[in-house]
Amino acid sequence: MPAHGGRPRSERARIAVLHAVDDLLVEVGYAAMTMKGIAERAGVGRQTVYRWWSTKAEILFEASVIDAASELAPDPRETTPEDLTAYLEAVSRFLTVSPAGAAYRALLGEAQHDPAVARLLAATDLLGDSARPVIERAIQRGDLPAHTDVDQAVAQLVGPLFFRVVSGYREQALSPRRLATDFLRGAKRPPTP
Repeated sequence: MPAHGGRPRSERARIAVLHAVDDLLVEVGYAAMTMKGIAERAGVGRQTVYRWWSTKAEILFEASVIDAASELAPDPRETTPEDLTAYLEAVSRFLTVSPAGAAYRALLGEAQHDPAVARLLAATDLLGDSARPVIERAIQRGDLPAHTDVDQAVAQLVGPLFFRVVSGYREQALSPRRLATDFLRGAKRPPTP
């Protein structure tokens, strides 16, 4: 049987790096994390890390995006209020208890003074991309007007919860069910001239 090339081993190393960055974020925080530390934690050489990423922010962002894809995609529910509530519950968990959400919050903070991190975050709209299918299902069901601006609706759905969490108000979390109800009520109102 022919020996396999380096690809499977490289993919294992890549996955190890993605896991290491999550662990280090929890243990030492973003500021103390280094590329050397990530490589050591993953059990790979620094050159292996630099083969795929230029900065720790890039590694953290990739790990966050991969995890967010499943964490922010709850199964569709039968009704729009249930669908919106399930999605907002997923966003709340992601932003408050998930390691991927902790990575995302760390990157948001770093982006405030590092233009490269800001560009990295702007390249992929983690929350917007995950909310769009929920909004589109509500439109298809007729629970939101057909002319709904999906991006505006995403901002109105996610904004209140996102603001509360990133502002540090976790102990006074907003109710996802109440946010979903308020969102639908507001979205059904005719626009003011």
